[in-house]
Amino acid sequence: MGVRKLIDNQAEVERLQAENASLLATIDRYQQQVENLRGSKYRLPKASKAKASKTDFARVVIPDVHGCKANAGAVSAFLSDLEQVNPKQIVLLGDLLDCGGFLALHHTMSYGEETTYTYEDDISAAIQFLDEVQKRAPRAEIHYIEGNHERRIETWCTTKALSMGSPKPELECEKLRELYAPEVVLDLDRRKINHYRNGKYYHGLPIPCTIKLGRMHFTHGISTAQNCAAVHVSKFNGNVCYGHSHRADSAIIRTVSQGVIGAWNPGTLSELQPLWRHTSPTNWSHGWGLQLIANNEDFMHINVPIYDGRSLLQNLTSRIG
Repeated sequence: MGVRKLIDNQAEVERLQAENASLLATIDRYQQQVENLRGSKYRLPKASKAKASKTDFARVVIPDVHGCKANAGAVSAFLSDLEQVNPKQIVLLGDLLDCGGFLALHHTMSYGEETTYTYEDDISAAIQFLDEVQKRAPRAEIHYIEGNHERRIETWCTTKALSMGSPKPELECEKLRELYAPEVVLDLDRRKINHYRNGKYYHGLPIPCTIKLGRMHFTHGISTAQNCAAVHVSKFNGNVCYGHSHRADSAIIRTVSQGVIGAWNPGTLSELQPLWRHTSPTNWSHGWGLQLIANNEDFMHINVPIYDGRSLLQNLTSRIG
C-alpha cells in the first residue's frame, strides 16, 4: 500500500508541474501581446486646421417677441449680442406682434389690465424693435415668418368680411388686410424684409408659412408638447428651427435616409409669465439662436441663453484666445 501511495503522489506532482508549465506559457503569450500593443505604430489622426471661407457666414434666429409684451431686459441683451455678431441673415420665427385684446377673438379677457391693450401700442413696439435690429445689423437679409399671433389679424379681417354679407368676402378680407396686416403696419416692403404669410406656401414645401434656407427649415411651430423638439424633427425628417413654445429646446437624431438631423427652439424674448397663464406658471426661457454656416451649407446651431436680462455670449467670446 505504501508503494502505491508514493506512485499516486508522484503522478499528482507531475500533473501539477504540467499545469504550472502551461500557465507560465499562457502568461508569456499574454505578456508578448501587451508588448506588441505598446509597440504598435497606430497614431491618432492629426487635427486638421479649418480655414474660413469668404462665403462662411452667421445667421441669427429671433424667436417670439410679442410686441409690447416683450421683456425689456431680454431684448436689450439680444440687441447687444446682435451688434457684435453682425450677421448676414436674420430669421424672425413669428409672433413679433402680440395681437392681443380685441384681436384675440378666441380669448376671453379676464383682467382689467388686458383691456388696456391697443394694436397701436403693439405696432409701435414692433417698429422700434425692427428699427434697432436693422440699425445693429445693417447688412442682414431678413426673413419674417408670421406666427399664430399674426394670424389673429387675418382671422379678425376674415370674420369681419364674412359678417358684411358680401358675395365675395375674400375681397373684403383683403381690403381690411391692406389696413391692418403686418406687412402694411410694419412697412416691410420699404424695409426690404421678406415676409411669409400664414395662408401661403413657400419654397415648394407642403406646409404653409414655412421656408427653407440651405439645410435648415424655419417655421413658427407645429407643437407645444413637452418634447416638442422631438416632435418637430420627427415630422420634418430634416433640420428645423422653430418658436411658439417659448422654451429653449433641442433634439438630435440619426435616420437612415437623412443622417444626423436636429430641431432647435431658442426660447423667447417675451415676458415669461403672462396674465392668461395665471394658474399655470410657465417653464419658458429667454434666448436667441446663432447659426454658423459654412460655404458647403454645413452648419452649427447654438441656443444663446439670456438670464435675468444678461447674455454671456460677449463675456465668453472675449475670453477665448
